[in-house]
Amino acid sequence: MPDKKRVAITGIGAVTPVGFGVSGLWAGVLANRSGISEITSFNASGFRTRVAGEVRDFNAADYVSGKNLKRLDRFAALAVASARMAIEDACLDISRHTDTGIVMGSALGGLAFAESQHSVYLQNGLKGVNPHLATLVFGASSSCHIAIELGLTGPNITNSNSCSSGTMAVGEAFEMIRAGRADALIAGGAEAPLSPLTFGSFTLIKAMTSRNSDPEGACRPFDSGRDGFVMGEGSAALILEEMGHARERGARIYAEVLGYGLTNDAYHMVSSRDDGECAARAVSVALRQARISPEQIGYINAHGSSTKMNDRNETTAIKKVFGERAYKVPVSGTKPFHAHPLGATGAIETAICALAIHNEYLPPTLNLTDPDPDCDLDYIPNTGRKARVDYILSNAFGFGGMNAALVLGRV
Repeated sequence: MPDKKRVAITGIGAVTPVGFGVSGLWAGVLANRSGISEITSFNASGFRTRVAGEVRDFNAADYVSGKNLKRLDRFAALAVASARMAIEDACLDISRHTDTGIVMGSALGGLAFAESQHSVYLQNGLKGVNPHLATLVFGASSSCHIAIELGLTGPNITNSNSCSSGTMAVGEAFEMIRAGRADALIAGGAEAPLSPLTFGSFTLIKAMTSRNSDPEGACRPFDSGRDGFVMGEGSAALILEEMGHARERGARIYAEVLGYGLTNDAYHMVSSRDDGECAARAVSVALRQARISPEQIGYINAHGSSTKMNDRNETTAIKKVFGERAYKVPVSGTKPFHAHPLGATGAIETAICALAIHNEYLPPTLNLTDPDPDCDLDYIPNTGRKARVDYILSNAFGFGGMNAALVLGRV
């Protein structure tokens, strides 16, 4: 068996509530700026949750060609925008690499747009419905429109694996390049779920915060006062390249993807396992594939959803893998910056991890003022740290018991 190929991250694109592109996203992290505010996308006055991470000042026409503007919805437009940014950031000449592929994730795809069109149908009948509805709502609309806009004829895959989708997209792209099935791939996630019924379905199960009077403080991973996650929208795309391919063209390399782990709790659609066993196993698989020990991890980017159960169970999983060293590894949850745009979140957090390695800075967990006694690790409260680390772990957990983990390394 020939040695597996190495995989580099050479480009990053992001459209998030805290900033656009590499510079906007990282500036928001350095400034401890939250992108969470009161919802303006619709009238949420009667909802239990009235805060979200909205992407403001986004103009799809800046990224999508005019003829296609009516053929894609917001989540796909966000995906196209982040992909364009990533290609530009990587200085990848698409005219010479049309066989570049795409692997994207989205938990809900165009569900919010379908919801809006149902209201149109009830008012005006079928004749009023957008004629492109059938192709707008399916999850692969994001990756297909990226391909159409950029003229990319390589592999094209989209998954819909809840809040692990973005991380899994990066992981699966890593596996494809590692196996020699592609030299370069766009990998990431996109989500635009902020519409009344879609958003409201999560309020019904009380999964989201009710801290409406303090939007910027509403997402508080590992804090005793946390009471639910904050939904958001956004997209992130990363350019993954075979290491030799990247070096041959003189690409800047942010980090290397070294390992990917994936398991399922097989337990419950919403609740994760209290013992953290399967989440821990996903981490262990990623570490084994990366050929490093837990002792070598210098920072953990936690899923840190700001729910009572998830943060506690993730802490348990970390302790299972790292033992006593768990107390010495810096951990942070970055969702207070960019909220939780479901299937896009893991891609955004992977981008942050790559930038953390590249810029030698570990982002903090904002709003951590009263640590939960059950969450007793070093969560980098409120102030980031300058630190040079060689290996980073990123976790993502989702509905249905999905557990995904990535290991990134310095090059």
